[in-house]
Amino acid sequence: MKILQDFELLFQHELQELYDEDEIKAIFLVVVAEKFGLNRTNYQLRKTDIVNEADKAEVLSILQDLKKHRPIQYILNKADFYGEIFQVNESVLIPRQETEELVDLIIKNHKSSQNLKIIDIGTGSGCIPITLSKHLNNALVTTIDISKEAIKTAQENAKNLKTQVQFINADIFEWEYIFSDQQYNIIVSNPPYITAGEKQHMNQNVLAYEPELALFIEESAPLIFYDVISSFALKHLTPDGDLYFEINQYLGAEMKELMVKKGFEQVKLIKDINGADRIIHAKKAR
Repeated sequence: MKILQDFELLFQHELQELYDEDEIKAIFLVVVAEKFGLNRTNYQLRKTDIVNEADKAEVLSILQDLKKHRPIQYILNKADFYGEIFQVNESVLIPRQETEELVDLIIKNHKSSQNLKIIDIGTGSGCIPITLSKHLNNALVTTIDISKEAIKTAQENAKNLKTQVQFINADIFEWEYIFSDQQYNIIVSNPPYITAGEKQHMNQNVLAYEPELALFIEESAPLIFYDVISSFALKHLTPDGDLYFEINQYLGAEMKELMVKKGFEQVKLIKDINGADRIIHAKKAR
């Protein structure tokens, strides 16, 4: 193996049992961009470039990690989200496209608002609160997470992306002891929502490396986070304030019923780009 294209062929051969051809191509191009500074077009022009021994060793090391099902985002310690680069590690979830859609909806719905008070529940990498802070005018953004490691990662991202976010390391199940009379215009959360029964349909790279605490919920109580956070919202949302959730696509009807029973108004179930029920948006009564 001497030239870049040799490594592309090697990736296709070594990873064919883990990913389809297009996924392998996409992963390889991420590696090429990271290690050689080449975008897709430049790679096509320079795929016959000779690779030196040091770069060869780094690329082969990445390939070995990929063969162990480790996600490329964790290998490189970075992930794209809404046009920005976020630091990620195995204490936080890798940001997903579905969460970008949630954030985009909030930004579009509130782009003309000023000085919003927002709280995100379950910060992870900080992709939701940091992005909202960057794109909404003078928003005062707070976020809470039970994981100290996640808070540390999110704080680094806030610093790197030059945003002001207030971080709280606490358990939202204890919200009555943490919050007093704070009021928010927007409450948003992407809580754990995958049931144990869905594990068999998930990729090994998710199961082996992403934090279970941020992914999975008990089969017997799949809506427990939504129930608790909705109760928090009833007390801490301003009248006519907005509540946004990312949800399990298989529990859309149940989620809508929960919101209505709690007394929220204008409850909307919104599909993602793939046609799956993915977002709940509701308003607190005036």
